[in-house]
Amino acid sequence: MPMEKTFDPAAIEAKWATEWESRGLFRPHRPDATPFTIVNPPPNVTGALHIGHALDNTLQDVLVRYERLRGKDALWVVGMDHAGIATQMVVERQLEARQDKRTNYSREDFIDKVWQWKAESGGQITGQLRRLGCSMDWSREQFTMDPHFTKAVVKVFVDLHKKGLIYRDKRLVNWDPKLKTAISDLEVETHEVQGGFWHFKYPLADGVTLDDGRDYIEVATTRPETMLADMAVAVNADDARYQSVIGKFVTLPITGRRVPIVADEHADPELGSGAVKITPGHDFNDFEVGKRAGFKPGEMLNMLDGDANVIQTADGLIPAEYLGLHRFKRDGVDGARELVVQRMKEGGFLIPHVVTSKDGDVTEHDAEPRTIQTPFGDRGGVVIEPWLTDQWYVDAETLAQPPMAAVRDGRINIVPKTWEKTFFNWMENIQPWCVSRQLWWGHRIPAWYGPPIGQDEQSLADGTFAWLDEIPDLDDPIRRVRANPEVFVAETFDEALAQAEKRYSEVGIDFTLEDGFRLAEVEGFDEARDAFANGELGLWRDPDVLDTWFSSALWPFATLGWPEDTDLVKRHYPNDVLISGFDILFFWDARMAMQGMEFMGDVPWKTLYLHGLVRAPDGAKMSKSKGNVVDPLGLIDQYGADALRFFMAAMESQGRDIKMDDARLAGYRNFATKLWNAARFCEANGISASTSFEAPAATLPVNRWIIGEVAATVAAMESAFAAYRFDEAANAIYSFAWDRFCDWYLELIKGAIDDETKAVAGWVLDQILVMLHPFMPFITEELWTGLGERADYPLITAKWPAPDAVRDAGASADIDWLIKLVSELRTAKAELGLPPGARLTAHFPASLKGRTDKLAAQLDRLARLESISFDPAPAGASAQLVVEGETITVPLEGVIDIAAERDRLTKALAAAAKERDGLAGRLNNPSFVERAKPEAVEKARADHAAKEAEADRLTAALARLG
Repeated sequence: MPMEKTFDPAAIEAKWATEWESRGLFRPHRPDATPFTIVNPPPNVTGALHIGHALDNTLQDVLVRYERLRGKDALWVVGMDHAGIATQMVVERQLEARQDKRTNYSREDFIDKVWQWKAESGGQITGQLRRLGCSMDWSREQFTMDPHFTKAVVKVFVDLHKKGLIYRDKRLVNWDPKLKTAISDLEVETHEVQGGFWHFKYPLADGVTLDDGRDYIEVATTRPETMLADMAVAVNADDARYQSVIGKFVTLPITGRRVPIVADEHADPELGSGAVKITPGHDFNDFEVGKRAGFKPGEMLNMLDGDANVIQTADGLIPAEYLGLHRFKRDGVDGARELVVQRMKEGGFLIPHVVTSKDGDVTEHDAEPRTIQTPFGDRGGVVIEPWLTDQWYVDAETLAQPPMAAVRDGRINIVPKTWEKTFFNWMENIQPWCVSRQLWWGHRIPAWYGPPIGQDEQSLADGTFAWLDEIPDLDDPIRRVRANPEVFVAETFDEALAQAEKRYSEVGIDFTLEDGFRLAEVEGFDEARDAFANGELGLWRDPDVLDTWFSSALWPFATLGWPEDTDLVKRHYPNDVLISGFDILFFWDARMAMQGMEFMGDVPWKTLYLHGLVRAPDGAKMSKSKGNVVDPLGLIDQYGADALRFFMAAMESQGRDIKMDDARLAGYRNFATKLWNAARFCEANGISASTSFEAPAATLPVNRWIIGEVAATVAAMESAFAAYRFDEAANAIYSFAWDRFCDWYLELIKGAIDDETKAVAGWVLDQILVMLHPFMPFITEELWTGLGERADYPLITAKWPAPDAVRDAGASADIDWLIKLVSELRTAKAELGLPPGARLTAHFPASLKGRTDKLAAQLDRLARLESISFDPAPAGASAQLVVEGETITVPLEGVIDIAAERDRLTKALAAAAKERDGLAGRLNNPSFVERAKPEAVEKARADHAAKEAEADRLTAALARLG
């Protein structure tokens, strides 16, 4: 069937996406082939395809299709992440829209609703990835909450706990009061917020004064409300102003709490008063100061609940009027911050900020205005509260050592190398990783709690469980941290039960007695109390779930069936390469390296390729608030998936971000159209699919030349792929297909298409389709099928070119010379205002006679020469064409009005030079370059380059006139 006249991407994309997948062509059976493995960073089950996904997955698919064509057993693992916080938020919002809420359901019933949502609405991104052309192994699509994956997550947690690499600790965490869960440092965004800097007087206790006679220490804070939980004031030991009061005390206003003055390097004598209020339960720096001052985490005061509302501290000193207030003003209602400032001012403890105007007027303000770097949760969108709770932590420092060694010795190759410094900086300063989250959706922590065994162990045997009455609700994190229960970490409840029976038996509990205690699983703390009344010693499971990144860190091996020793694990671990955005280097990449090396004894992948961001055309970061977000599906509808893919690959230059560019996208759509039309030309001239893998025999120079060009392009692409230069590989095939094949070869063979040329042209077009396939899979598969009957040999599983040919130096020299000559002639005609079809006389040096005789037919058709002469050129105006050092003269007398043309070119050159020099002046002005918007400076540079090129072209045209 003849090819369609017009290339229509939409008509072929859906067809081939379905055809490839239904025939299992994304994972052909190649048990004896060299394996190639890549895992897709699992998108959130709540996610939709964004432009960053389009870049990331295009680069992965380019590699996978390339390696599949090279005959490898290419496995591209695909799946989705359960996205604990994001997914729970989506389902809770749905409930809220129906005036319902999560807490109206049991945990199990709510989780059922999440699974129901996933079945109905989750995972739309997988269909979108198919539209992009991603050749993933969809038959083994993974999900981080699948039973086999959950088994792997639980085993990793338990094994790390046994090794002491996971532990429960009381530390400050980033608490999101909206989501009511801890989040990691990497999930915190810093925003600039206009706030205040308040200065307070803290009275010295016991009649002590400073050397200057003051009876107070001045402290300053951006968070006045936290003074309700202050536990110390820190000064620098070398600060002479305070050396006499180190070890003394201050009496805090409002609470009356007596707190020590401690020496600590955290206090900088050069900043403010040199004295710092210390709230170890609500500030990360203060937490460390408090520990150095001798406060145990369990002794540090907490003044906020999970909603960031004020609660009573353990010492009971917060006045009642503060209890229940939010930490600061919310929804127009004053909070604890505002009340603290008011009471401090009323009590004479506020030191006002004094401002003197130019006219000498003095104004007092409660606080000094400040722009404050404030932490916000990236999902909850509210200010993060440092909060002291019991959480589960991974000893990341220990786990980080093997990956760092692997990068240093080359077992992990980071591309580009410039990211190594960032990698080491983070890994060398890594903090304990908080992996517990206060959510319902996710992998529940495999830890069970039981009644604590105190110093008086007999009290447990006697049935005196005072702790049951003191802590009414263990699901409240604040109350849970006071319990200090026994902890049993195990893969199953039965294993935890065995641990508990052994532990309690050690202190005299006999579970063998008919009327003695029985161990049983209960839902929570309250149920443990009820069970005790029935003679049962209840074990309750930790209500928290694991950080989503904990499970996704197992992606390179758990997706292959681990902890079972599967054939996939043996064959495809370690993976070959990971392609990732640099923005998840620490979220995901580094953690995969930690877990992979800990549990598999080897690196998770041999190469880590980090790409940049896709930015708006002006270079700005895309964001919904700016309204500059680009929908990749809209681009596919407008330009086709192949054009979008090619744009992403061609623009991916190591270490650089990509700017969206509609003109380039349109250009790559035109490239696809040009290839389509070239295939139609071949079809119309009897050129069809090749029957040869190797290059056909060729005698004609033009055919020998194009075969050599194929070999050179294959070599260039293979070199680029080996170096992960996607841009160079894309540009190599683009240049060959558009310039060498379409623009020149097809022109050169027109009117002279014999059997040899048909065979060579068909073979070359096949090689183009194979080389271009990783970038533009849809159009290449359509043309591959349309040019010949080979349904049993689809392009997606064809063979990468191996021309088994070398460049014919003579043929290449002749054709390259011809191309340069024709190009020079066409340029000269355009510069001189001559029509392209104008036939001219050219005078050649005698040394070129052999070459012109050999290429006479092509010279006549492409150069459009009226005659070729080897006599000296006549006197008068002429165009001088210099090709490879030889001058060809084209007389212009009688062809154009020399004087008028010279006048026209001179005026045009003056105008271009004036604009060029004006732009150069602006660019040489530091004030413009430094103060103008970056996009304005970039436009000026582009305009200058264009005018400079125009001036050079006009200068050359004038020179041709002699």
